[in-house]
Amino acid sequence: MVFVLNANKQPLNPCHPAKARRLLKKGKAVVHKKFPFTIRLKDRKDISLNQQTYRIKMDVGSKITGISIMKKNEVVFLAELHHKTDIKQKLEARRSYRKSRRNRKTRYRQARFLNRKRSEGWLPPSLQSRVDNVISWTNRLKKLIPLTDISLELVKFDTQRMMNPEISGLEYQKGTLQGYEVREYLLEKFGWQCAYCGTKDAPLEIEHVYPKSRGGSDRVSNLTLACREFNEEKDTLTLDEWAIQLIKKKDKRSKRILSSFDPIKKQLQKPLKDTAVVNSTRWKLYQMLLTTDLKVECGTGARTKMQRIQHEFPKEHYYDAVCIGESTPSTPIHFKTNYVLQIKAKGRGSRYRSGTDKYGFPIRQLPRVKMIHGFMSGDMVKAIVQRGKYLGTWFGQIAMRSSGYVDIKDMTGKRIAQGIQVKCCQLVQRFDGYCYFINKRKESAIPHHV
Repeated sequence: MVFVLNANKQPLNPCHPAKARRLLKKGKAVVHKKFPFTIRLKDRKDISLNQQTYRIKMDVGSKITGISIMKKNEVVFLAELHHKTDIKQKLEARRSYRKSRRNRKTRYRQARFLNRKRSEGWLPPSLQSRVDNVISWTNRLKKLIPLTDISLELVKFDTQRMMNPEISGLEYQKGTLQGYEVREYLLEKFGWQCAYCGTKDAPLEIEHVYPKSRGGSDRVSNLTLACREFNEEKDTLTLDEWAIQLIKKKDKRSKRILSSFDPIKKQLQKPLKDTAVVNSTRWKLYQMLLTTDLKVECGTGARTKMQRIQHEFPKEHYYDAVCIGESTPSTPIHFKTNYVLQIKAKGRGSRYRSGTDKYGFPIRQLPRVKMIHGFMSGDMVKAIVQRGKYLGTWFGQIAMRSSGYVDIKDMTGKRIAQGIQVKCCQLVQRFDGYCYFINKRKESAIPHHV
């Protein structure tokens, strides 16, 4: 579906691509933006005619956030927002550069730590960046389509209630979602495999490390995953008792099982890093979304997985976004789009005036102007190369050189074409802090029963 704006740049109902092509061909509309593709009508100024309401759903993750826009049981837009994951490393590198400069230049500098008091609700830059990306794209999409509601996966696992069921009583722990909450947590924690033998093909069962029949609790710190064979073999034994039996056998299989005990004990006490990132940002994100004038609906990852399995969708971030919250219809969901917009956060550049090697030493001087031959680094371009090593058509993000030759990068930052003349490039969209690529959505309905 194509987003549509009126002459005053107010959002209207999206239209079919064929209709958008007709409007552009007849001169009744112009291209307003390429990513996401949006047209603007020249003559229509009202927004009341057949105005419909849409809901945006977001599956917020530590690295990728899935986005979908729905109208009842119809999906009109799908996207994946890739967050920056190197902010902490860059800050540490900058800190080391500044520290080395202070050692070389020993003039007196007043202490600054006394005036660095953090405000209430402060988040580290690496976490704040994720919140800002989600809020930025919520506001951007509000300007392109009439949104009224938002569904947010506020938590992936309710870890506090799993560790202490008495917070809301036993009924919460034994509710409809209890199995999905605990199982999903354990699957991610133990890598979707049996903790004892490492198999991924067999059905996995929840196993009590310290047997429940001997007083073991249902805390997640006492739970792991095991296939049927090892779950029955361990039976009501503790790990130490089972280890004594395995030592007596002295075969390769027993030694392999024994080697898994220490990693299991370490993993039981180890929290999920990605889950900690999401839990650290969830309330800040929720509070900021309340200021967008959208009705906010919250859901958990357990409900999302349950509804994704019911609809038999593959495990993808954008399908998770479709299945968030109680607003997900139980009737079949229809997709009005077959493509997924991939959005990669790149930032607005840096203040570095020289390129460095892997050790941080300057090796080349960077140009002082951003615009070179009508382009600047970060622009999305289409390059048609007529001859040479890179013969063909290339699409990606441009890296400018002062000489007039450019490099083309893909979404991961890998250079897919180098040393191309700038005259071969056509501008697709100016750099706005993100790079864009389009993939086809997975249409095969693969039930995820694990």
